[in-house]
Amino acid sequence: MREVAEAAGVSKPLLYHYFPSKIELFKAAVGEKAAELGQLIEPRGQGTALEQLTQALDAYLAWIDENAQTWSKLMQSAATLPEARQLVEGFRQRTMDLVLAELTGRRKPRPALRTAIRGWLAYMDAAILDWIQARDLPREKLRELLVAAFAATLMAAQQADPKLQLQLGG
Repeated sequence: MREVAEAAGVSKPLLYHYFPSKIELFKAAVGEKAAELGQLIEPRGQGTALEQLTQALDAYLAWIDENAQTWSKLMQSAATLPEARQLVEGFRQRTMDLVLAELTGRRKPRPALRTAIRGWLAYMDAAILDWIQARDLPREKLRELLVAAFAATLMAAQQADPKLQLQLGG
């Protein structure tokens, strides 16, 4: 906390006044970045579903590219730090709710679709972590890979549940 206070140009007691612990400071910082990311991926309502997904992924990957070390540390700490896990799972749930609302028109998703989208989001995190670590795939190719995996996810969900009805229009 001393180093953070020095870097911020404030006293340590003032920092503790606003953030009673390191965990509270961590949660506030991550919460701010999650809100920033949430705004970036919010659908704009313009273009086809594929175009909107591509735009959201472009913005998401650009942000991660600029904040690669922070993002990868957060994802890795989610495995061992309950507070980090809670923040990552909260962001993932909001993203899932957003995607499902777009696909179902706000109806309750059928289990196959819910499970498929949850799996795609976990796959996406793993693929991005690999991309950050290896740095041997252009960002545009990663985006194409994620879009293709999303399409395959929808096809698999539809195959698992033929009654599944998706709204994929523009």
